[in-house]
Amino acid sequence: MKFTLSWLKDHLDTSASVEALSACMTMIGIEVESIANPGDKLNAFSVAHIIEAAPHPNADKLRVCQVETKDGRKEIVCGAPNARAGLVTIYAPIGAIIPANGLELVEKPVRGIVSNGMLCSGAELEVDSDAEGILDLPEDLKVGTPAAAALAVSEIVFDIEVTPNRPDWLGVNGIARDLAAAGLGKFITKAIAPPPARFNSPLHVATDDPSACPLFAARYLRGVRNGPSPAWMQQRLKAVGVKPRNMLVDITNYLSIDRARPLHVYDADKLNGVVRARKGREGESFRALDGKDYSVTPAMCVIADDAKVLGLGGIMGGEESGCTPSTQNVLLESAWFEPLGIFKTGRATGINSDARYRFERGVDPASVTALLDLATRLILEHCGGEASDMLVAGEAPAAPEPFAFDPDRVRTLAGISVTQARARAILKTLGFEANPENAGAKVLIVKPPSWRRDVEGGADLVEEIARIEGFDKLPLNEPPRAAGYRAPPASTGESRMRIARRVLASRGFLECITWSFCPKGDAALFGLADNAAAALTLMNPIASDLEVMRPSALPNLIRAAQRNLDRGFADARLFEAGPGYRGDGEGDQVRLVSAIWQVGSKRHWRSAATPDLFDMKADLMALLEAIGAPVGSLQTSMADAGWLHPGRGGVLRLGNKPLARFGEIHPRILQGLDASGPIFALEVEVDSLPQARAKASRAKAPLERNDLMPLTRDFAFLVKDDVAAADLVRAAYGAEKTLIADVNLFDVYRGAGVPDGEKSLAIEVTLQPKDKTLTDQEIDAIAQKIVAAALKAVGARLRG
Repeated sequence: MKFTLSWLKDHLDTSASVEALSACMTMIGIEVESIANPGDKLNAFSVAHIIEAAPHPNADKLRVCQVETKDGRKEIVCGAPNARAGLVTIYAPIGAIIPANGLELVEKPVRGIVSNGMLCSGAELEVDSDAEGILDLPEDLKVGTPAAAALAVSEIVFDIEVTPNRPDWLGVNGIARDLAAAGLGKFITKAIAPPPARFNSPLHVATDDPSACPLFAARYLRGVRNGPSPAWMQQRLKAVGVKPRNMLVDITNYLSIDRARPLHVYDADKLNGVVRARKGREGESFRALDGKDYSVTPAMCVIADDAKVLGLGGIMGGEESGCTPSTQNVLLESAWFEPLGIFKTGRATGINSDARYRFERGVDPASVTALLDLATRLILEHCGGEASDMLVAGEAPAAPEPFAFDPDRVRTLAGISVTQARARAILKTLGFEANPENAGAKVLIVKPPSWRRDVEGGADLVEEIARIEGFDKLPLNEPPRAAGYRAPPASTGESRMRIARRVLASRGFLECITWSFCPKGDAALFGLADNAAAALTLMNPIASDLEVMRPSALPNLIRAAQRNLDRGFADARLFEAGPGYRGDGEGDQVRLVSAIWQVGSKRHWRSAATPDLFDMKADLMALLEAIGAPVGSLQTSMADAGWLHPGRGGVLRLGNKPLARFGEIHPRILQGLDASGPIFALEVEVDSLPQARAKASRAKAPLERNDLMPLTRDFAFLVKDDVAAADLVRAAYGAEKTLIADVNLFDVYRGAGVPDGEKSLAIEVTLQPKDKTLTDQEIDAIAQKIVAAALKAVGARLRG
C-alpha cells in the first residue's frame, strides 16, 4: 500500500515530520516498508529542447539531435521514433545513472557519432511504463528545469505493509484515522451529500447470488465527457504506481486507494437489460480488462447483463463494457462481495487486481452507498452530465454486535493502567461507540464500527487501546500471576525431545527445522495411505508442492541433505525433533525424532572405513538410552518399513510394539526424492516409549572400587541363519548377572565348516570379579551356564 504525504494530509491535519509519522505508524502496528522521494533519483536530469533532429548517416532508425540543455547545446544520438525538432523532453548528462537499469552514461560513439548525453523515456526514469518514445513535455517548460519538478515526482511516498485483519488501512483515510487517534493530528471528516437525482435510471440492477454479493448498488450518469483526469490526480496515481487512464477510470482507482472502496464503471450504451450479480454458468467466458479471456464456473460470482458476462464481481471487469474516450453514458457500480468467494475465484483465475486485494480482506459494507455518492459527485464535477436515482439490490451484512468491556482488562492483560474516560476517548477516535452500561457503571458497552469486523471481544479492545497508548509503555516485567502460581512442568514427551536434541547434536548431527508439510508423492513414499492422505491434504497450502502434512520428517531431511550435496557440502548428518502426522483424528499427531546420514565418498590416503547401518544403530541406541528407553529389553527384528533397504535395516521392539527404526534408505525412495545414496536413517516415535521407571529416593550407594582385573572368554556358537545375534547376546548376559560385565559380538561367519542354513556367531564375554580372584573351576562353571543359556534361548551349540 503506497500513498503520498500530501494525500495523507487530505485526511489528517498535522504538522508532524515524516520521521514522526513513520515512528507513530510503527508504534500503532503499521509496518513501514520504505519512505522514498522519487525525485531524489532524478537530481541529475533536467528539461531540454530539441533544436534539430536529422537522420543518422549510418543508421536508419537513429537520429542525430541538436539539443539545448542546461549545459549548453549538445549533440545527442537518439533512437526514439518521436524525436523531432521542437520537442521538449528530459536530458541526462554524461555521468548520470539511469534509474530503470542502474547504468552510468559514458561518452562513446554510436555508429560513428559521439552522443553527449541521452534523451529519456518515462520507463527509463521510472515515472511511467511507456518505453516506446522519449517524454513529450509541455512546451512552456523552461530549459534546465529539474526533472523532478517538471514531472511532479518530488513528493514523499510511504510504502506500508498491511496485515490481513486491517482492510481499513488499505485506504489513506483509515491510516489517517489511526494516526489521529495516536495524537499526531486531527482526523478530517467531510459529510458526503447525495447528488441530486435528475431522472429515473433506464437500467436496473439485481443480485441473484446474495451469499456472494449481498448488496449491489449502482447509479446511471448521462451526458458525461470522458477525458484526462486533473494533473493533481494523475500525479498522485503515478506516485503510487497506478497508470492514469481516463477521468472515469482514474476516479474509481483514486477512491480505491483513498477510501479502500473499489468501484467499477461501465459504458452504459454497451449494456443490455438488467445488470445483475449471479453465479457463473458452464460455457460462459469473457475478455477481461487485462486483455485475457477467462472461462467462468458456477462457483464464481459474475456481473452480467441479459446478454453476456460483464466481468468477475469484485475482481476485474470486462473489456467489452469498458469506458473509452467517446463514452457518454455510464453505469457506476458499488457492491459488497463476500471475501472468501473473492479469494477462491481469484485463486482459480490467477487474477491479482487491486479490487481483489481489497475485497478478499473485507471492504467496509457501510461504504457501498456513501462512496457511490462521492464517486458520482467527482464524476459530475470533472466530467459534467446528470445523475439518476440510486439503484440498490439486496442489503448489507449485519453490523458487528455490541459487547460489554471492562477497561480494567487493559491493566490485567497488557499491564497498562487507563481510566475509563481515556479508554472511551481512544475507542471513539478509532470509530467505536463506547458508552457506560448505566450511570456510574465500570463496564462499557462497545459497538465496533462497520470497517472493524475483526473486533469480536474485550481482548481485541485491549490491543486497540494498548497500541494507541504506545507499545513502548508496556512493562518489561512479566504479567502478574495468581498467588501460588507455578509454571507447569514439561511433560515426559517434551523432556525426551529436548534430551534427544542434545544427544544427537553431541554425536555430530546438525539440527534442522523443516516444513511440517511435504509433497504428496514424498508422503506416499514414506507410507502415507490414500485415505490418510485425503485427511491430511491442505485446503490452502503455502506452496503447490507442500500440499499434505508430513508423516515423517525424513523426506524433508533427505531433500535438505541433497541440496547441500548439490552445493558441494557432502557427508551431511541432519536431524529434526518435531511432529509427524498419521491422520486428522485425536492422537494422530506424534512426536518423532528423525535423523539421516548421507555418506559422502572421502578421498584419503588411509582409506578410512565407510560408515554402515550399525553406525546408525549405535547413534540410535545412545539416543534411546539417554531418553530413558528400556534398552536392555528391546528386541531387534528385520525392517518392516517400505522406506528401508531390505536386509539393511531393522526395527527395535518392546514385545510386539515397534519403538524405533534404523537402516539404509531404499534406493527406490532415493530415486523418488532425486537424492544420491547411500543414506542411513533412524526414527523414534517418542510417545510410544514406555515411562521410565521411577528412581528410588534413597541416597546413592557409594562408588565401588575394584582392584581385581577383569578377564574375557570367547565362545563360538552355531545357530540357525534367521537367529538374531542380539538374542544370543541377551542370553549370555543373563547367564550370570553378578559377574558378567559385558558381552560383545565380534564375528559372524558363514562358509566352509558351517552347515547350510546356519551361521557362526562369536562373542566375547567379560567377567568382572567382585571380592576375590576367580578359580579355573568357577570360570568353567560360568562358561557352562553361558552355553546352557544360549542353547535354551536360541538353540545355539558350541562350534567344534
